[in-house]
Amino acid sequence: MCRNRASEVSRRLETIPGIGVIGATAIAATVTDPRAFKSGREFAAWIGLVPRQNSTGGKARLAGISKQGDRYLRRLLVVGALAVLKQARARPDRYPWLIQLLARRPAKVVAVALANKMARTAWAVLTKGENYRANALVAAA
Repeated sequence: MCRNRASEVSRRLETIPGIGVIGATAIAATVTDPRAFKSGREFAAWIGLVPRQNSTGGKARLAGISKQGDRYLRRLLVVGALAVLKQARARPDRYPWLIQLLARRPAKVVAVALANKMARTAWAVLTKGENYRANALVAAA
């Protein structure tokens, strides 16, 4: 029997756009206790998807992603985000905020930002124990 079908957690994670069967089972298997993280940002930092901070004198300087953490999960989330970007280009009415971001930033930068958002969403789904609910704006489109 497929491990994904047996786990309710991975089935809930699979409903998040960009997280497929492999990503859902990997997250469910790797993250045994999501409450160990205080926030979705801390979870994304554990994966290595948040900007590296180099702050001094009250001035916050954010660099590229830290790349510390679980390489496999980070890779799965970025590849899933690239798939969502491909869908967004095909159907711009479904993801207008991604199209606007693509107009300002390179595609891979947008993909990493979307992967960060997907990780935070996955943390929320894991901690709350609820199913993923699409934004009302996205659901209306």
